[in-house]
Amino acid sequence: MSTSLMPLVAFLFVIAMIPVALWLMKRAGIGGAAPAGGVLRHVAQLSLGTSQRVTVVEIAVGAERHWLVLGVTGERVTQLASYPAPDAVPGAPAPAHAVTVNQLLARWRGVAGPQEGSRDD
Repeated sequence: MSTSLMPLVAFLFVIAMIPVALWLMKRAGIGGAAPAGGVLRHVAQLSLGTSQRVTVVEIAVGAERHWLVLGVTGERVTQLASYPAPDAVPGAPAPAHAVTVNQLLARWRGVAGPQEGSRDD
Protein backbone atom coordinates (compact mmCIF):
# COMPACT_ATOMS: atom_id res chain seq x y z
CA MET A 1 0.00 0.00 0.00
CA SER A 2 1.24 3.44 -0.83
CA THR A 3 2.33 5.73 2.02
CA SER A 4 0.09 8.47 0.64
CA LEU A 5 -3.00 6.30 1.30
CA MET A 6 -2.12 5.51 4.92
CA PRO A 7 -3.52 8.77 6.39
CA LEU A 8 -6.79 8.25 4.48
CA VAL A 9 -7.10 4.65 5.72
CA ALA A 10 -6.37 5.75 9.29
CA PHE A 11 -8.98 8.52 9.03
CA LEU A 12 -11.61 6.10 7.69
CA PHE A 13 -10.75 3.64 10.47
CA VAL A 14 -11.27 6.30 13.14
CA ILE A 15 -14.59 7.37 11.58
CA ALA A 16 -15.74 3.73 11.46
CA MET A 17 -14.83 3.19 15.11
CA ILE A 18 -16.99 6.06 16.42
CA PRO A 19 -20.33 4.16 16.13
CA VAL A 20 -18.67 1.05 17.58
CA ALA A 21 -17.40 3.04 20.57
CA LEU A 22 -20.82 4.65 21.12
CA TRP A 23 -22.52 1.25 20.98
CA LEU A 24 -20.04 -0.18 23.50
CA MET A 25 -20.58 2.80 25.81
CA LYS A 26 -24.34 2.31 25.62
CA ARG A 27 -24.03 -1.41 26.38
CA ALA A 28 -21.69 -0.73 29.31
CA GLY A 29 -23.96 1.99 30.75
CA ILE A 30 -21.33 4.71 30.40
CA GLY A 31 -22.70 8.17 29.63
CA GLY A 32 -26.25 8.76 28.42
CA ALA A 33 -29.08 8.93 30.93
CA ALA A 34 -28.39 9.25 34.64
CA PRO A 35 -28.39 5.91 36.43
CA ALA A 36 -31.06 5.03 38.96
CA GLY A 37 -30.29 6.74 42.25
CA GLY A 38 -28.40 9.48 40.45
CA VAL A 39 -28.47 13.18 41.14
CA LEU A 40 -31.11 14.06 38.53
CA ARG A 41 -34.34 12.20 37.70
CA HIS A 42 -37.23 13.07 35.38
CA VAL A 43 -40.55 12.72 37.25
CA ALA A 44 -43.32 13.98 34.94
CA GLN A 45 -44.01 16.11 31.90
CA LEU A 46 -47.06 17.89 30.48
CA SER A 47 -47.11 19.22 26.93
CA LEU A 48 -48.78 22.61 26.58
CA GLY A 49 -48.15 23.22 22.90
CA THR A 50 -45.83 22.35 20.06
CA SER A 51 -42.73 23.70 21.81
CA GLN A 52 -43.97 24.38 25.34
CA ARG A 53 -44.14 21.98 28.25
CA VAL A 54 -44.01 21.82 32.03
CA THR A 55 -41.54 19.30 33.44
CA VAL A 56 -40.97 18.09 36.98
CA VAL A 57 -37.39 17.08 37.76
CA GLU A 58 -36.11 15.58 41.01
CA ILE A 59 -32.70 16.73 42.21
CA ALA A 60 -30.91 14.82 44.98
CA VAL A 61 -28.26 16.60 47.01
CA GLY A 62 -26.97 14.17 49.60
CA ALA A 63 -29.98 12.86 51.50
CA GLU A 64 -32.17 15.81 50.48
CA ARG A 65 -34.41 15.56 47.44
CA HIS A 66 -36.20 18.47 45.77
CA TRP A 67 -38.66 18.68 42.89
CA LEU A 68 -38.20 21.51 40.44
CA VAL A 69 -41.16 22.51 38.27
CA LEU A 70 -39.69 23.83 35.03
CA GLY A 71 -41.28 25.66 32.11
CA VAL A 72 -39.53 24.53 28.93
CA THR A 73 -39.79 26.30 25.57
CA GLY A 74 -37.69 26.20 22.44
CA GLU A 75 -35.60 29.14 23.64
CA ARG A 76 -35.28 28.74 27.43
CA VAL A 77 -35.94 26.80 30.61
CA THR A 78 -37.55 28.68 33.50
CA GLN A 79 -37.96 27.47 37.07
CA LEU A 80 -41.61 27.86 38.02
CA ALA A 81 -41.53 26.34 41.52
CA SER A 82 -39.48 24.21 43.91
CA TYR A 83 -40.84 21.71 46.43
CA PRO A 84 -39.39 19.11 48.78
CA ALA A 85 -39.84 15.71 47.14
CA PRO A 86 -42.55 13.52 48.67
CA ASP A 87 -41.53 10.26 50.34
CA ALA A 88 -43.69 8.15 48.02
CA VAL A 89 -44.97 9.17 44.61
CA PRO A 90 -48.63 8.15 44.24
CA GLY A 91 -49.16 6.07 41.13
CA ALA A 92 -51.77 7.20 38.67
CA PRO A 93 -54.71 4.78 38.40
CA ALA A 94 -54.91 2.84 35.14
CA PRO A 95 -57.51 4.15 32.68
CA ALA A 96 -60.68 2.08 32.36
CA HIS A 97 -59.86 0.97 28.82
CA ALA A 98 -56.46 -0.37 29.95
CA VAL A 99 -58.13 -2.76 32.38
CA THR A 100 -60.42 -4.02 29.61
CA VAL A 101 -57.52 -4.48 27.21
CA ASN A 102 -55.54 -6.35 29.87
CA GLN A 103 -58.54 -8.61 30.53
CA LEU A 104 -58.94 -9.31 26.81
CA LEU A 105 -55.25 -10.14 26.46
CA ALA A 106 -55.36 -12.46 29.46
CA ARG A 107 -58.46 -14.17 28.06
CA TRP A 108 -56.81 -14.52 24.64
CA ARG A 109 -53.73 -16.08 26.21
CA GLY A 110 -55.92 -18.43 28.23
CA VAL A 111 -54.67 -17.16 31.56
CA ALA A 112 -58.01 -15.92 32.90
CA GLY A 113 -60.57 -18.11 34.62
CA PRO A 114 -64.05 -18.80 33.22
CA GLN A 115 -65.32 -16.14 30.86
CA GLU A 116 -68.20 -13.90 31.86
CA GLY A 117 -70.62 -15.14 29.22
CA SER A 118 -69.95 -18.88 29.62
CA ARG A 119 -72.22 -21.24 31.54
CA ASP A 120 -71.65 -24.70 32.88
CA ASP A 121 -75.06 -26.42 32.46
